[in-house]
Amino acid sequence: MIGDLGRAILPSAMDQAFIKEMKQALEKEKGRLEAELKGFTHRDKHTGATFNADFPSYGEKDEDNATEVADFTDNLALERTLEGKLDDVLKALERVAKGTYGTCKYCGKPIDESRLRARPESASCVKCKTERLQRL
Repeated sequence: MIGDLGRAILPSAMDQAFIKEMKQALEKEKGRLEAELKGFTHRDKHTGATFNADFPSYGEKDEDNATEVADFTDNLALERTLEGKLDDVLKALERVAKGTYGTCKYCGKPIDESRLRARPESASCVKCKTERLQRL
């Protein structure tokens, strides 16, 4: 089968050039997330896989202590958000390695390339994700 620009369209597999492009985007995002996490966290010494927010130290005054607690609370929320995104990216890279990248984990159908370009770590198609969000 031939596409609009004369490029062959693989009927059952996603274009390998596209997968390579998405893998590069995922690896770049992985590096960015890890660098951002390293700015205010440290790796868990027991697992090495998770991060723990560092408690800031600004001084001994009461206002310094209040600022430390507020910043630490903000950093905990940011850590969880970034760690969740990093986990999604790592899982997407695993799917690339297994040859299942671009396949919806719920229905098994291909995920639209436009969705993957917008969010390369996506594991589900828009239809399945929408259905699951509506159930919440």
